Amino acid sequence: MQTEALLKLVQDELEARKGQFITTLDVRDKTSITDYMVIATGTSDRHLGALCDYVAQKAQEHGVKPLGIEGKLGSEWVLLDLGDVIVHIMTAQTREFYQLEKLWSVDRPQETGSAAV
Repeated sequence: MQTEALLKLVQDELEARKGQFITTLDVRDKTSITDYMVIATGTSDRHLGALCDYVAQKAQEHGVKPLGIEGKLGSEWVLLDLGDVIVHIMTAQTREFYQLEKLWSVDRPQETGSAAV
């Protein structure tokens, strides 16, 4: 699956499953570990886990096996590594504390979904 198609799949699934404040960072010029980071906010630790599970399942249906999943039960931050796309799903408090958008972007990040950061 092409990187852009995988990115769109991740964004669409997060939006369909009520992920909030979905932001995409293009980090191709900043790191060699991935091309894009998608950051989304969930409403509870259960919502974070469900969002991660749905995205991972949808990716697998399209032939992309997750390389790793970190932080599930009771976690305030879940990371899903799909290779060219890394997905960070966090509670609002955790997202505010770590501010990954500021850490990884010099320019304004691409924003998708109904609510933007």
